[in-house]
Amino acid sequence: MSGLDTRRLILLMIFGLSAFYLWQAWERERNPAPPPTAAPSTSSAQPAAGGVPPAAVPGAAPAASAPASASGAPPTAAAPAGQIVSISTDLYTADVDTAGGVITRVALSQHRDATEASKPYLALLRTPDRVFVAQSGLIGEGMPNHRTVYEVAPGPRALQAGSDRVELRLTTTAANGDKVVKVLTFHRGSYVIDTAFDVTNNGSAPITPEAYFQLMRDTKPGAPSHSSMAPAAYVGPVIYNDKDKFKKVDFKEIDKEAEDPSRKPAYTHQADNGWIGMIEHYFVAAWLPPDNPPVPRQFYTTRLDNGLYTAGVRFTEGAIAPGATGELRARLYVGPQDQEVLAKLAPGLDLVVDYGIFTIIAAPLFWLLKWLHSLIGNWGWAIIVMTILIKSVFYPLNHASARSMAKMKLVAPKMKALQEQYANDKQQLQVKMMEMYRQEKINPLGGCLPILVQIPVFIALYWVLLSAVELRHAPWMGWIQDLSAPDPWFVLPVVYAVTAYLQVKLSPTPVTDPVQAKVMQFMPIAFSVMFLFFPAGLVLYWLVNNCIQIFQQWHMNRVITNEQAALAAKRR
Repeated sequence: MSGLDTRRLILLMIFGLSAFYLWQAWERERNPAPPPTAAPSTSSAQPAAGGVPPAAVPGAAPAASAPASASGAPPTAAAPAGQIVSISTDLYTADVDTAGGVITRVALSQHRDATEASKPYLALLRTPDRVFVAQSGLIGEGMPNHRTVYEVAPGPRALQAGSDRVELRLTTTAANGDKVVKVLTFHRGSYVIDTAFDVTNNGSAPITPEAYFQLMRDTKPGAPSHSSMAPAAYVGPVIYNDKDKFKKVDFKEIDKEAEDPSRKPAYTHQADNGWIGMIEHYFVAAWLPPDNPPVPRQFYTTRLDNGLYTAGVRFTEGAIAPGATGELRARLYVGPQDQEVLAKLAPGLDLVVDYGIFTIIAAPLFWLLKWLHSLIGNWGWAIIVMTILIKSVFYPLNHASARSMAKMKLVAPKMKALQEQYANDKQQLQVKMMEMYRQEKINPLGGCLPILVQIPVFIALYWVLLSAVELRHAPWMGWIQDLSAPDPWFVLPVVYAVTAYLQVKLSPTPVTDPVQAKVMQFMPIAFSVMFLFFPAGLVLYWLVNNCIQIFQQWHMNRVITNEQAALAAKRR
């Protein structure tokens, strides 16, 4: 196989993978997965009022057990109704149900809904169609759980001028007479909600209450994505600890474990460090237990009825003496996947921005993009400048590739003549072609290495631009007001198609295979159709990359033509 054929094969492989991703996205768009059917739950409890069932909380053994209700009622009893208390900060508005102190809604004021820009993005919500809530409670006879109705203590419901935080205090009395105060603390300039249980032991013997903190949601990906035809982001539970590091626990894996409890666990259930959360495109909700000092904890994931799942952690912080008050606490982060912020909150939390196997390349690329944005102040121009810088780094490789392509284009007539002459003798054809390469000083593999080296960089950059929440609703110029959404007027894909067509024209025609030549001419159209549905930031990158590549190839074609003309003049 000649160098030209190898190069074409690589390009065809890239095209084939892209077409496969497009077909998968088309199937998701035209034939969405049916809603989950009601599956047997690991808990025997029935759905509670408001569509929120009591979630199963695993014990130390693999079998699950549901937290007992404060009243000692059987698990089939309907949950009592609570009232909704809204807390407003400078970054969001949170709704808290006094039934269990469940956080049922978090509306992020600085992040807009994907389909209605006038509305805030709902990082947590509880509606007839969607469920994604944060629950917490205590485990023990008569202790309050996430179904217990609390009394609301008076106090402000919004951040006051000059204040850095606002507290919501919910109180109840356990069946054994112990006083429990659930305190939710909301901070200025932060997406962290501190959650604490202050337990006063009114008995005559020490008690050791255990707390659980969990997220419950359905499998739906959240608000409809602008880029529904682009590869889908992961949605589901994630766990981090020193042993497993960052691990995704797919809903299907939870189903398998529910159906076969003897199955090998997908993650470490007990540790003295780590956190648990659920992620969707651009956003994350995570419970962060205290790590200083380390507290032994148990992680769990559970399948419930009606297509709902939980992911949580449970732990205790020691015995509480008679007459004393103890505290069990954890932090809840509900907000955007801002890597810089997440890295400061907990080890490994920034890994929720998942670049896959090319993280080692993608992470520095994102750092470069963010640094350029800090200088330029516009994400679109930062993408353009970064593309130019990347092309500059690869200039020696691109130069060699362009030179090889230019020479191939010049010798194409000679190659065609050889193919006609030795049409029935493939072995002799290969010999003659290698002789021609030596005479013309052409490296048949000269254009392959640059492509192979740059593929990981291109893929890594693709995932950077697809995953960065900073590009969500970020404007570039004119008609492009959201780099994470497709071009509303399809200008960038059309211009890309023109540049891709010019690039094909500047490249040598694969004379060995007319069908391959037709495929190469069709590729610009196929990619342009695909880019109609891709984020504008990605299309902008490929467009700029193409323009630079066209200039390099055009310039090299001229250089090689002039060199050949000079050699011909010397021979005369």
